[in-house]
Amino acid sequence: MASDPFNRSSSSSFILVGVPGLEAFSTGLGILFCSAYIVSMVGNGAVLLVLGLDKALRAPSHCLLGMLAVIDVAMVTSVIPRLLSVLWLGSAEIGSVACFVQMFLVHSTTAGESGVLLAMAIDRYLAVCHPLRYRSILTGQAIVQLGLAIVLRALLCTVPLMALVTSLPYCGSRLVPHSYCEHLAVASLACAGPGPSGPYSVAWSSLIVGTDLAFIAVSYGMILSAVLGKEPGWKALSTCGCHLCVVLLFYVPGIVSIYCQRFPGAVAAGTRVLLADLYLALPATLNPLVYSARSRQIRRALLRVL
Repeated sequence: MASDPFNRSSSSSFILVGVPGLEAFSTGLGILFCSAYIVSMVGNGAVLLVLGLDKALRAPSHCLLGMLAVIDVAMVTSVIPRLLSVLWLGSAEIGSVACFVQMFLVHSTTAGESGVLLAMAIDRYLAVCHPLRYRSILTGQAIVQLGLAIVLRALLCTVPLMALVTSLPYCGSRLVPHSYCEHLAVASLACAGPGPSGPYSVAWSSLIVGTDLAFIAVSYGMILSAVLGKEPGWKALSTCGCHLCVVLLFYVPGIVSIYCQRFPGAVAAGTRVLLADLYLALPATLNPLVYSARSRQIRRALLRVL
């Protein structure tokens, strides 16, 4: 008889519970997340392929879309394969190094995606409000600098958090009540509790989300004030539809998930873990579908490639 993985972990490993309370539905949940992963990889891969092959898709907005697709692929790949191994194979043990690497990837990609969405809002503001200066402002060099700034900000936020979490002493239970190495779920296993890593995580998450959302709201406020009463302006505004859909897909589940993790008594453990999983899987799965369905250029390029 196979031994119980919950009782045979090494002292340097963690055990992922999966989705607490929903163990009876592990097969169905696995099918759901496997389908989401396949759609995400195919969709984002198709977007990257089209952007790479079609020389007409070289606008700054297309470069930012490529960054978003790369981040989405990294985000779901860091979580879903491990989740499927827990749900389907019962392979719940994860080494401490792999656990902390997964934690780093989750936090850095979510911070990076928020930065790309802010850059896209700036791109839409310049395209609608300053169309004649759009190309002269968002040059190739400016896009590279934006990309480097997004990566640097994600690292500056994530590295201190990882230093705080990895420095904690883990001398008791290694059972992580989550489907991946979520920071608070792991840090709460430390002998003395999560320490300053808990407030730090909530503080920087709130700061990034609050700041980026504020700037996105300001950019769209300026766009609306510029197009009111102007027929050409309203046509230009219609190009912002994809970005707005993607913003809602990312921030709404994200805000709910962040504060559910911070205040665990508010919702059941299974619901809290599912929200965290959907927060990572949903945007990456639907973003390429949104852009394929709503962007005429992307849709036509996909059809040409097919």
